[in-house]
Amino acid sequence: MSDIYNLIETSPEPSVRYIYKRYFLRQDEKLTEIIKLRQEIKNSIRVQSMLGSRDAQGKFPWHAYQKWNGSFWTFLVLADLGYPSGDETLIPLREQTLDWLLDPKRLKAVPLINGRWRRCACQEGGAVFSLLKLGLADSRVEQLVQMLLKWQWPDGGWNCDKHPEASHSSFHESCIPLRALNLFWLASADEKVKAARDRAAERILSRFLYKNPATGKAINLEFTKPAYPAFWHYDFLYGLRAMEECGLINDPRCKDALDLLESKRLPDGGFGAEAKYYQYSREIKTGCSLVDWGGTSKQHFNPFITAEALYVLRAASRI
Repeated sequence: MSDIYNLIETSPEPSVRYIYKRYFLRQDEKLTEIIKLRQEIKNSIRVQSMLGSRDAQGKFPWHAYQKWNGSFWTFLVLADLGYPSGDETLIPLREQTLDWLLDPKRLKAVPLINGRWRRCACQEGGAVFSLLKLGLADSRVEQLVQMLLKWQWPDGGWNCDKHPEASHSSFHESCIPLRALNLFWLASADEKVKAARDRAAERILSRFLYKNPATGKAINLEFTKPAYPAFWHYDFLYGLRAMEECGLINDPRCKDALDLLESKRLPDGGFGAEAKYYQYSREIKTGCSLVDWGGTSKQHFNPFITAEALYVLRAASRI
């Protein structure tokens, strides 16, 4: 298994090397090597494919939420890839995203049903998270955060389900806002935000990151299948990453998810992608990606998922 560490550390994918060095080896982001590596990410074929369709104004000629090539999704992926902070050439895409999210007509349409706001909070949460990560946040990010606080459900999460009887928040809609609130709290020290973050984390921890506590079985089998990129979809590895970011990876309720992760380790020491939420295409079509991130396999490791899994396991003192 020792070979997997060398394979990841020397991966031809700069983002894989970045995740490994920054989070597994815990190298300081101010190191010259890390700074150069992030520039390599910016200039990589994958990233250039994602950004290459911008028009003369620096925007995409399609909607910000176009799956999976709109500015919103592009930023969410770039943030996790380690794209360098403060790139002002991305500002037009930021404006494209925020113009959509903060459209007054859109905001007026958020329904309050049976005392609960029905909102796809992964959208606002994803924008907060990615703009902070990419060093492009301004006062409008705080506006989005305040919306998340307002829309948070009593159980700590969020949900866009408009059925009046819906009474539990959605993991899909709650984990991205959790990461966003954590990042905003770290930047602002706002205790109200921390309290909301803690409530969101508790929602996921109370279900051991993927299980029904009454039956001990997975809430949804898709929760047990790592994917890259996950986009808005929740899975237990994504949940573990969120807990690591929040400093909660050693909470006893993470144990079952960590055990599950270890059980998925392949003979070569890596981890495979077990779900895929996109189709690769060079055409802009809903549900398609301009980048091929690799297929699913239980025999061959996915370098992105492997890099993430390794740093989570190290943070939990499992390796």
